[in-house]
Amino acid sequence: MKAFFVRTLLVIVSFILLVQLWIFSSLLWWRTHPVETTMFMRLDYWSEPSKPIQHTWRDYDEISDYVKRAVVTSEDGKFMHHHGFDWEGMQYALERNQDKGKVVAGGSTISQQLAKNLFLYNKRSFIRKGQEAVATWMMERMWSKQRILEVYLNSVEFGENIYGVEAATQHYFGKSARSLTRDQAAFLAAILPNPKYYQDHQNDRKVQIRKKMIRKYMRYSQIP
Repeated sequence: MKAFFVRTLLVIVSFILLVQLWIFSSLLWWRTHPVETTMFMRLDYWSEPSKPIQHTWRDYDEISDYVKRAVVTSEDGKFMHHHGFDWEGMQYALERNQDKGKVVAGGSTISQQLAKNLFLYNKRSFIRKGQEAVATWMMERMWSKQRILEVYLNSVEFGENIYGVEAATQHYFGKSARSLTRDQAAFLAAILPNPKYYQDHQNDRKVQIRKKMIRKYMRYSQIP
């Protein structure tokens, strides 16, 4: 019985270490190479292979500064000042969720969201949050803030099978991410909390309120 327990423990530890090595090597490769696919993209494709993934990589300087500022305003106002985790934001989200009795706020930074998109899945669990924290810690130490924002903008979901700002801009506006206007950038940032829903409900009151707020404050956002 003891030998079985030891073998089982060794298998679990070995698996965990292999996962960390996979994440580390992926982050090392992606420091200088485009991210062509993410775990979220794979899960989408595996669930319905008949629907192609819409995704086109764009370098940082090929993306409008409007959308960079809009996304930072919407998703992570302290992006340039934290090291992967916004502890005050997490505490605020926890208090809001406790008051409402359900999850109404996340508190995740852009770095945490990106770690989840690249390597994990969307279902909430302590295991996923723990691995997300480890991947975020690695990413913040291996990548610059510019690289994190660049990869995030190229991999975040903007609708059903629509990943990255270039694919989103082509889908919604028929143009390149380089030529986004302030209003268009604010719209794309506003749909991020629930992109599949807002893709078909673009005039929803909540998304219009978010868009107005983002337009108002995006000029103050700091970006790399």
